[in-house]
Amino acid sequence: MQRFAFKMKLKPGHEAEYKRRHDAIWPELKQLLKEAGISDYTIYLDEETHTLFAVQKQSGASSQDLGSTAIVQKWWAYMADIMDTNPDNSPVSVPLKEVFHLE
Repeated sequence: MQRFAFKMKLKPGHEAEYKRRHDAIWPELKQLLKEAGISDYTIYLDEETHTLFAVQKQSGASSQDLGSTAIVQKWWAYMADIMDTNPDNSPVSVPLKEVFHLE
């Protein structure tokens, strides 16, 4: 399993809505992530900068590689009003370089 980290940007004032939507993540999206080998997926929020910091373990593709699926495209459209997005509604996502890990 590899760890993968990336950051995204939440629009100010949408912290509670972002959490609400993720607390009710669609079962079919959750299943797709698991089937793709994604696990231990956590998203943190830096409230000062509205930066979302995500970390996941993956045995195959990352969640960022699933954009061709209908359910991910639907999720992106659902989230586009509260996040910085690209023209295709995908979240603006920046991969982060691992510089330290302690087991």
